[in-house]
Order: sequence, then C-alpha cells, then structure tokens
Amino acid sequence: MLDIHRLKIFLKIAELKSFSRAAHELYLTQPTVSQHIGALEQYVGMPLFDRADRDITLTRAGELLYGYARQIIALQDEARQALDHFKGKKTGHLVIGASTIPGEYILPPLLGDFKKPYPDIQITMRIADTAVIVEELLSRNLELGVVGGRIKDEHLQYAKLADDEQVLIVPRRHRWWAKKEVLLEELIQEPLVMREQGSGSRMSMELNLREAGINPGNMLVSAEMGSTAALKHAVRSGVGVAFISRRAVVDEVAHSLLRIITVAGHTFSRVFYVVTDRKRTLSPLGKSFREFLLRQKT
Repeated sequence: MLDIHRLKIFLKIAELKSFSRAAHELYLTQPTVSQHIGALEQYVGMPLFDRADRDITLTRAGELLYGYARQIIALQDEARQALDHFKGKKTGHLVIGASTIPGEYILPPLLGDFKKPYPDIQITMRIADTAVIVEELLSRNLELGVVGGRIKDEHLQYAKLADDEQVLIVPRRHRWWAKKEVLLEELIQEPLVMREQGSGSRMSMELNLREAGINPGNMLVSAEMGSTAALKHAVRSGVGVAFISRRAVVDEVAHSLLRIITVAGHTFSRVFYVVTDRKRTLSPLGKSFREFLLRQKT
C-alpha cells in the first residue's frame, strides 16, 4: 500500500536534498526517515534516491514518483478542504504561483487580507517567470497562478486581475537623465536590459514594441536578467536602459536612483491575469481565493 505519510517524507527529502534536514523539519529522527524511505523503495521495487557522497538526487524512478506524489498530496488536501467546507469551515493548504511583479508587489497584501477571516488556512506562493508558472499549473503542482503574459494553450483560462504600465528607466549620469521624453527611434540605438525569455514582462514588452512598429529582434539587447531586482541593479550599474513595471521602481524613483523617461507618443501597458487549468476543479479554498482576487481593484 502506498502510504501517504511516507510520500510526504519522500517529497520533503526531494525538496531539501537531505535526509537530515528533512528529519529536522518533520520532527523525526534520521533513522526513522531512512526506514520510511527504505519501505517506500521496497514497495516500488527500485531506488528513489542516488546517494553519491553527500549529494542526494532523485533517480529516474524517483522523478517519476515525485510528480504523482505531489498530485496525491494535493488531492488529499482538496478532499479535506471539501469536507471542511461542507461542515462550514475553511481550512487547508493553498499552493499558488505568481510571476515576479504580481508575486512581489500585488499579491502579498491581498494574501494577508484573504487570510484574516480564515486563520486556519495556509498559503504557499511560488514566484517564477510566467512560462514556469504555467508549466507548474498544468502539472497540477499549483491550483492557480497570477501572471503578466498569456501563453496560448486550450487548457488555460485567463481572467483579468489588474492593469500595469511598463515604463522606461535610466540611471543617474545617463545622458537622458535630464530629459522628459525620448523618441522611439532613439531607443532603438540604446543598449537595453531585458528580462529573460519566458517572463511575462518580456512577452508584454515585445508585444508592445511590435504594436509600435518595432521588431524586438532589432533592439540592441545588452543583457538579459532573471529577476526584476537584477534588472534594476543592472540599469543602476550602467549596463543599459530598461522597461519595467511602474510598481517596481517607486522607491528608486523617489530617491533619485532611477528616472522614468517617457517615450514620445507611446504608452506601454499590459494586464495581469489569474490563470487556471480548465481541466481541474478548484478546491473550495482555491475557488474562494480566485473569487476574492477578481473582486479586488488593484
């Protein structure tokens, strides 16, 4: 029989890549953890972890079980939520995903507001680029996501959450610092720092450039960054100028570390979406959170 408790131990070891750290977090002894994994490996008939030196990695069999184990644990939690909901309680563990801007600037206060009447719920938010969030959602590792770009897939359902504006930022000592606006033609010749491929910011910016009549492939991209924070640091260090969410540079602009420059005749906007998987029925907690988000004005 596939034991739920052993699957949880297996997932914790896979997450932490350590038997000892997993034992510590689960309040178990290391021999007990090893005993449970040994029993699980005996059940599946093959090793689940490679234990070379101090590195703990999943075997191919472990990787296969990992995806199913996460789904089994999530389904167990959904069942518990449904029964609690039937009894008039709201409990459970909600796992959501978000791309960088909504994950860092929009969702945190909303999560606090949502939790206030439901002290017994737990929410985990994973932040990654839009492509990763969608992949995790379709793999049933997340119940819903909040992203800044739309990836075409017949299984995905998008609902508008909030509008956003992408603004052009320049660092101190840049020759445009004293300007209020620049022409789009000037921008084409300027080194540009962009987010990595797969991010909602990159998708939206490239779409906006095309709508302005500019081929993104003709832009002089000097660097690609994997996070909003890295992008801001790169601009401040003189690597290039960049487009970024206005929400993300409020403090830097207020302290004159970065300056927003208007691109004459153009506004670069985008939308943040709540994305769900059409094939999956949301848990009562997931459904309540989605409805809560779509009632907000951000």
